[in-house]
Amino acid sequence: MSRCTLLLLLTISAGCLALHAQTPKCGADPASTIATDRPQITNSSIVVPCGSLQFENGFQETTANAQHGYDLPETSIRLGFARKTELRLAVPDYFINAETTSTFANGFSDLVLGVKQQLGPTPKRFGSIDLSIIPSLSLPSGSNVISSHGYDPSVQLPWSRSLSKNWTAAGQLSLFDPTQLSRHNLTGQPSLYFDRQLTAPMDTYIEYSGDFPQRGGPEHIVDFGTAYKPSPHQQLDLHCGFGLSSAAPSFMIGFGYSVRFQAFRSK
Repeated sequence: MSRCTLLLLLTISAGCLALHAQTPKCGADPASTIATDRPQITNSSIVVPCGSLQFENGFQETTANAQHGYDLPETSIRLGFARKTELRLAVPDYFINAETTSTFANGFSDLVLGVKQQLGPTPKRFGSIDLSIIPSLSLPSGSNVISSHGYDPSVQLPWSRSLSKNWTAAGQLSLFDPTQLSRHNLTGQPSLYFDRQLTAPMDTYIEYSGDFPQRGGPEHIVDFGTAYKPSPHQQLDLHCGFGLSSAAPSFMIGFGYSVRFQAFRSK
């Protein structure tokens, strides 16, 4: 599949789904509790409230082949822009190599622009599932040794469903087309996690995620973590994970801080 064809499919899919989505409200209530994409791989299935500006930040250590690397600030900026729509910006991450000889490299990653359209919740007869679509495009803005040097499209479909008062099931179907060695490598990524609300401000989760590229071995990862909200619009999180295949990192651990502000009044 060519890059232009994939971009066209993403644009058509996002447009058609957005037109058919029921949008009786302008996103969530500004007084609602913060909902973040962190710390799990699966994104949130709902958008930030209209007029709200959300910053999600973090730090992670990754171990692969007995070598260590770090990345920060993992900053994602999300702006509630219209009816159940948010604009998204993934700020370039900085990667630090902790070894004198390592397959890790130092430098900034590429900038990623995206939009998120909330499609759910679905009618009760379909399970009252929250669902969104996130088309994105990575721009070749990073350091020479980190950047893919290509324009890389992706699309993600996160969903979630409440199972009980304290349990939630969620997951995501993703399709990426990263540039690797001057060639695109179409990659599918399913994920599934279960979240348990421990107290009103604190929850914990366990998640599985897999990457299945056209070229190269699959990556299987299991991760778990916790999030604590000291106030309705702030979140602290901690997570760690393990690779279950030779192509995946052997271990990851990280933490983060997210906050949401009301940037302008929604109608």
